[in-house]
Amino acid sequence: MKFGSIEYLNLLPFRLFLKKYLKGGAAYQALHYKSGVPSKINRDFHARRIDSAFISSIHSRGKKCSDIGIVAYQEVRSVFVIPYNVSKSDNASATSNVLARVLGLRGEVIIGDRALKFFLQGGEAIDLATQWYQKYQLPFVFARLCHNRLTPQTQKLVRTFEQNQPKIPQYILKKEAAKHDITSKELQEYLECIHYAMDCKAKRSFKLFLRLARKSQTSSLRDTK
Repeated sequence: MKFGSIEYLNLLPFRLFLKKYLKGGAAYQALHYKSGVPSKINRDFHARRIDSAFISSIHSRGKKCSDIGIVAYQEVRSVFVIPYNVSKSDNASATSNVLARVLGLRGEVIIGDRALKFFLQGGEAIDLATQWYQKYQLPFVFARLCHNRLTPQTQKLVRTFEQNQPKIPQYILKKEAAKHDITSKELQEYLECIHYAMDCKAKRSFKLFLRLARKSQTSSLRDTK
């Protein structure tokens, strides 16, 4: 089984879950784990170099996906637009670039751990999850866990994560926070912004986003003619 995961801190609980769930068994030995920025994971998934992965929600349309994702309610703290007169996409992103366009925001899109550090250092920017919530009163789905090859093992793993999301020990929080030059308290508060279960509101929000993304793309193409 080849599994792909976004390398940012927002999936730290899932990576710890995998280690605990698969540790020491034959399933652990059979797991091939690849990580990278969202755009790289998207490419690997579409090329079928990995069996299952958290892929950007904008690319999950029509894919075999579970009800697990990266969901933010009201704020995310790691996806921003820094307002400028000229728009600039983040090469590591896919969904966030489209979200900025859907929301009509101009500026530089920044995502992931770099964006979290920017926020914690007092940088001024627009939180895209907050902006989406203020406009539609819905959470935003940044990524979804999707499958090219859905095995019984994968199905069981997903169900177990849905039911038993791990609590991160303090020593791991401190270790991971130190790697990114932030405090364990800052990391804990950030992870409290991240949810993984896609409830009915998250699913409705996801469908709305795809509809608005198609509409904004059509408008952009029309404007360039």
